[in-house]
Amino acid sequence: MTEPATGVMDAVLDPAETDERAEPAWGAVVSLALGVFGLVTAEFLPASLLTPLAQDLGVTEGTAGQAVTATAVVGAIAAPTMAIVTRRLDRRLVMWALTVLLILSNLLAAFASSLPVLLIARIMLGISLGGFWSMSAAMAMRLVPMRLMPRAMSIILTGVSVATVCAAPVGAYVGDIWGWRTAFMIAAVVSALALLVQVATIPRLPPAGVASFRTLFEVLKRPMIRVALLVVVLVASGHFAGFTYVRPFLEKVPALDIETISLVLLAYGVGGFFGNFAGGFMAERNLKTAVGMAPLLIAVAALLLLTVGASPVVAAIAVAAWGFAFGAVPVGLQTWLVRAAPDQAESAGGLMVATFQVAIALGAVFGGLLVDNAGVASAFAYCGIATLLAALAAFFLGPRNADQAQT
Repeated sequence: MTEPATGVMDAVLDPAETDERAEPAWGAVVSLALGVFGLVTAEFLPASLLTPLAQDLGVTEGTAGQAVTATAVVGAIAAPTMAIVTRRLDRRLVMWALTVLLILSNLLAAFASSLPVLLIARIMLGISLGGFWSMSAAMAMRLVPMRLMPRAMSIILTGVSVATVCAAPVGAYVGDIWGWRTAFMIAAVVSALALLVQVATIPRLPPAGVASFRTLFEVLKRPMIRVALLVVVLVASGHFAGFTYVRPFLEKVPALDIETISLVLLAYGVGGFFGNFAGGFMAERNLKTAVGMAPLLIAVAALLLLTVGASPVVAAIAVAAWGFAFGAVPVGLQTWLVRAAPDQAESAGGLMVATFQVAIALGAVFGGLLVDNAGVASAFAYCGIATLLAALAAFFLGPRNADQAQT
């Protein structure tokens, strides 16, 4: 499964740690899922606590919202550089350090007395977030045989699905009852529990390759990596251009009340939870189908909302299907990238995370421009076109099998 060294790598993965691994280290995989849950929970908390947080720090909600922006920007920078900065360290130690940074970020946010302190906390979170996402797939590849890689990624990404469903409502509830600082304290405790499980379960994982900035460019030269990143740009920009404005659409077109909208968004989150497992199931059997069908289903959902979205039932089904499809996206793409660069999986993962973050920002900005100048429907139209193009790219340019993924 691995490629020969190219001069920019001092080592490649030991076969004993990939396809020939005798026993999957499922405990370590679950510990990574707990880490993901802690990271995504911390990332989502400001959205549900923004009003009391802003009032307590004496700033506007718009200014306080820059805490979210800071996390995304730093995450985009940390993702492709983490493998380079930590290239000589055992990956177990790096993961522990990233989780410790997550804990410290939550504690600093809980005791923040000003916006600059909060921003420092969120910058720390961005480093942890970017580093974790860039390394998670590469670590999973060494914890289980390659044939079980999609299943391992679906378990890890379960942490995202659960946090997406729970973090915002639980954060809002805790913030209302005990204050917003308590919500960050609870997030720190959850992260500490994840660290304990990681310490107990993650085996020694010496660095498997020497990453550098040159390595990033070498990885980018691989055709399947470029196609995968193109799919990432199209899916992420399309999704965030459209879904960012799904609530205004539900308020205006099917004219749903706030309680019904909350239920529809809950259905989106639940759909994402099951979509994650469905993505892993499909990726184990046909990687191209897994990567292509998810954006195609998002395009269909966007089309339904544009054409018959005035029906409350259709709108609810379309949003739930959207959540299911988007939940399946990361599993297939992470598996694709790891198979395309098994010898430099961390660099490939870093490129994916950085591309995803940039695409999120571009999609949100472009979607906002479309909504302001041409209405919500135009953002959904762009979403449908972009995700359809992503599906076509996956079906026509993607790998036909696992071996072709490496060429």
